[in-house]
Amino acid sequence: MDDIKRELKNAGIKFVRILWCDNANVIRAKAAHIDFLENYIKNGVGITIAQQALPVMYDTVVPDAGLGPVGEVRLMPDWSTLTILPYADAHAQVLSDMVISETGKVWELCPRGFLRRQVEKMAENGLGIRIAFENEFFLLRRNADGKLEPCDDTVFSATSSMNIHCAFINDLSDALIFQGIAVEGYYPESGPGQQELNIRYADAMRSADHQIIYRETVRGIANQHGVVASFLPKIFEDKAGSGCHINFSIWREEKNISGDAGQTNGISREASAFMAGVLTHLPALAAITIPSKTSYRRIRPHFWAGAFRAWGHQNREAAIRVCKNPEGTRANRFEFKTADATANPYIALGALIAVGLDGIQRGLELPAEVMIDPGLIPESERMARGIDLLPQNLGEALNALGEDEVLLEAMGEAMSKAYMAVRQYEWKALKDMDLNDEVSLLAERY
Repeated sequence: MDDIKRELKNAGIKFVRILWCDNANVIRAKAAHIDFLENYIKNGVGITIAQQALPVMYDTVVPDAGLGPVGEVRLMPDWSTLTILPYADAHAQVLSDMVISETGKVWELCPRGFLRRQVEKMAENGLGIRIAFENEFFLLRRNADGKLEPCDDTVFSATSSMNIHCAFINDLSDALIFQGIAVEGYYPESGPGQQELNIRYADAMRSADHQIIYRETVRGIANQHGVVASFLPKIFEDKAGSGCHINFSIWREEKNISGDAGQTNGISREASAFMAGVLTHLPALAAITIPSKTSYRRIRPHFWAGAFRAWGHQNREAAIRVCKNPEGTRANRFEFKTADATANPYIALGALIAVGLDGIQRGLELPAEVMIDPGLIPESERMARGIDLLPQNLGEALNALGEDEVLLEAMGEAMSKAYMAVRQYEWKALKDMDLNDEVSLLAERY
């Protein structure tokens, strides 16, 4: 710890932000001044337990969460996540676990703790998982009336957009690499001002940490360039929305075992069962991976958003897209499309692992592959084949989660109660709001 403090002082750091991410997926922090860092190193920093009962709209504790003004947990920094912030002068940040002061144990409502428990359960089955979040986001600016508008009006992969945003993308890439995150590629997305910069996969916990750092860095660099970056799933009614696909692969003993050339579909038995678990629980999982009211403006047929409970090789309309190795002989990774950046990454990955493990433990089998756009299949045939539309709004997804014993048990009674209370409150408060008002309220929250 002396080395950490000395390194930070030598770098000119004045404040260390201790971050957490709540059930509404708002990234929050308390900052320790460098002169008093020792106390925070030893004891962390206290927050009320009610922090896990706040909705995205404002700082009011929602009812029925089981949380209130009495009780405190400590944010204990995970110093392996310490980074100096290239977009905030003299500030550094570190991610944290929520710990009970009296016992020193991780609080049952801690999102990082939830993910860690699911990773451990997967390890007990002799398996691991590696993941990369694939973010899309919009670059916006305020017009003379104060309303947000896109920073360009280009189309998918347009080089003109690359030229317009070259300085931003270069700075963003440098900032991520500076913080230890490998940048793999970049292209402009389909919507006006929409961008996608991809980062390298990692183990589940590190990948979730990277998602927090990524969102913070995108917004920090955008601020330096005088624009607003937003990960809100839908900003323009008639344009593409922003997803955050979860790319994952199944591993055993440092070997990717997602594929098996000996299987007809090129997918290993373990990965097939994991995918089957995801598809089985997908209506309930949606309440966690696409958990905002705005999410369901994007999850529509023919929008390449994974609106159907289906899978297929290179099928961008299915909830799970299978990607093969370069030789085309076996599966290499899976793209879970029914996800966006309004999801708390720790809870989303923990839930994904929990339902995938359920598939493995029960030996679930994949349904037949869907080789065309599911939306082009007659409804009667879709129903017969179990190719269901996902919940059409957050309320339906939350109802499905409330009936899913596997997910509720994995989360635990206290966490599931608080999480559902927050998201139910948001649904009831926002369900009648039009898109323009949603954007005004939420564009800079996410």
